Amino acid sequence: VQLQACGGGLVQPGGSLRLSCTASGSISRGSVMGWYRQAPGKQRELVAILTSGGSTTYAASVKGRFTISGDNAKNTVYLQMNALKPEDTAVYYCNYEYLKATWGQGTLVTSPA
Repeated sequence: VQLQACGGGLVQPGGSLRLSCTASGSISRGSVMGWYRQAPGKQRELVAILTSGGSTTYAASVKGRFTISGDNAKNTVYLQMNALKPEDTAVYYCNYEYLKATWGQGTLVTSPA
């Protein structure tokens, strides 16, 4: 599986942005796709994940503002980000987990203070 992420950009605080990540190849039952982010000087952290069964998990810092969803026909997972804050500024990485981790190339999201 290879991942292609897109949708990052510059958005004012309070604004919205949608990231998408498309996986090439077959998505395995029991796999997990999700988004992680890494801010400057910080470790990479989980943002949201979506299992192939439809279960979701969110970081506490984004719960209620971000929504992860998937389109199985397109092998694509989305991250709808609303009410963005300056602390959401980071490089966002798409992730696919099935027996091993696969990472996308990262897309920068900037919400300036």
